[in-house]
Amino acid sequence: MTSILVTGGAGFIASEVAIKLAQNPDNHVVVVDNLLTGSTKKLPLDGYDNLHFIKCDVNYMEDISGVFYAYNFDYVFHYAALVGVQRTLNNPVSVLDDIQGIKNILKLSKNSRVKRVYYSSSSEVYGEPVEIPQNEQTTPLNSKLPYAIVKNIGEASLRSYYQEFGLEFTIFRFFNTFGPKQSPDFVISKFIKLALKNKDITVYGDGLQTRTFCYIDDNVDACLKAFYEDQFVNDVLNIGSDIEITILDLAKLIIEVTKSDSRIIHLPPLEEGDMKRRLPDNTKMMTLLDRPLISLEEGLKRVISMPEFIMN
Repeated sequence: MTSILVTGGAGFIASEVAIKLAQNPDNHVVVVDNLLTGSTKKLPLDGYDNLHFIKCDVNYMEDISGVFYAYNFDYVFHYAALVGVQRTLNNPVSVLDDIQGIKNILKLSKNSRVKRVYYSSSSEVYGEPVEIPQNEQTTPLNSKLPYAIVKNIGEASLRSYYQEFGLEFTIFRFFNTFGPKQSPDFVISKFIKLALKNKDITVYGDGLQTRTFCYIDDNVDACLKAFYEDQFVNDVLNIGSDIEITILDLAKLIIEVTKSDSRIIHLPPLEEGDMKRRLPDNTKMMTLLDRPLISLEEGLKRVISMPEFIMN
């Protein structure tokens, strides 16, 4: 049986990864999370004999080392991190604490039988884009935000551990991903909840900043295909849609899909952290999936129709 650790596994994306991994009876999946932003409600712990949860903070070696000693992990999906633009801007020191978690995971993986570490990085490593679409080989390092800096440190740490100790890695750079279990303070969840209540939807500035939005199934399917097929080992791949939309048009689309009477209200622009464009070169991702991505409109309809979203 393959033993797999998923850190941050009570969070949005990582919980879906853990569930999909546990659907394979040949895997034994251990999820750790400090539950500061995650929730065990996102994990069907009663539904799988091979899925186990441990409350644990990877930023403390005394916490996570015991988990490593109790299980001989073959692979690690390190997804634990403080996320969300506003949350990371408001808690920059907590963001920097995640550097210790990266160090702990890599030290313990190097000293045990872990074959490979899968790391959730972010489109934030690109900072303000110097080219569009944003390609994995171009990382300008021009962002001063703690979250982007920490993700860059994580990527550099993985490369260093591979170079010095031979610990293999794969880096996933996530662009905006959405789905029914996403926290309500992220843009799509927030807009939908406001629209369903016919409340005003607020956008920062003129709303012409662009993003791409990837449905959760496409994200997880691509990442797990890379895992099961040993593809993009010691490499980086963007995980996201290649269809750009302005935040203003996103709000309009959500109002249309929900048949809402909400109005769009403009707030002053954020002082920092609201990059003008995000558009990944997702060629590697598409070779993995070998199928079209779920459209933004279809993804929105799926989110609205699912009880998990209403309960969030």
